[in-house]
Amino acid sequence: MTFPHWPEYLMEAALLGGFMVSACAFGALLEHPASPANRRIPNPLMRRALMGLAMGLTAVVLIYSPWGRQSGAHMNPATTLTFLWLGKIQPWDAVFYICAQVAGGILGVSLPSLVMKQAIRHPTVNYVVTVPGRAGVAAAWIGEIVISFGLMLVVLLSANNADSAPYTGILAGLLLAIYITFEAPLSGMSLNPARTIGSALPARQWRAFWVYLTAPICGMLLAAAAYNSLPAGRHVYCAKLDHCNDRRCIFRCEFAALQATREAAISQTTRQTP
Repeated sequence: MTFPHWPEYLMEAALLGGFMVSACAFGALLEHPASPANRRIPNPLMRRALMGLAMGLTAVVLIYSPWGRQSGAHMNPATTLTFLWLGKIQPWDAVFYICAQVAGGILGVSLPSLVMKQAIRHPTVNYVVTVPGRAGVAAAWIGEIVISFGLMLVVLLSANNADSAPYTGILAGLLLAIYITFEAPLSGMSLNPARTIGSALPARQWRAFWVYLTAPICGMLLAAAAYNSLPAGRHVYCAKLDHCNDRRCIFRCEFAALQATREAAISQTTRQTP
């Protein structure tokens, strides 16, 4: 058996790994009590806003990186499963994407722990685990469903519109920043089973793990169903978050049709202009 798409699998692992390295670094910088940043910014909301800005920018950089543009920058089993349900990715590719994402999440936390050691193990950082907040498990589950639904719906609406498609990654990064700032006290703001596994394994913290396994998947599938229920003309063209490039595409791709629709609209407008 050959695996012609193995470069994309490795890219997915590397992308989520990079995201988790960034999460660990900024988590320690902002939350460890010995950090100058933590002492100078006593307000938790302000620290979450800075964390959100850092992680939102990290996501944007990864999505628009050469590897993100080739793999599609799912970085999330819930995203991959949603595109599988939408018929845009082959089942075998989906299986390897999910395995790669989980591996990347684990390595992305395990490797920084070798360097940061006590800093990442400190209870205020704790491998940047995602666990329910003071409002409890039910609130965390609802919060994860809502933010997952919102993110996937925005991605589908943007990526499948010719005018907004180039900005899908920016919108996704902006939502991450907002979610970390305001939703994190409810659930820790996971959105991503592989991201939660990556932190839970070295921390040995599996409290309410079912929340982070089920809620992101349910939320994103609900978003896909909602997108499909919109008025006629809604269509999913590809499984990439950024397709405005010439990188290889391994999905059931129809993005050329979306580009052709935009070019036809521009041509018609030009002809109608006096």
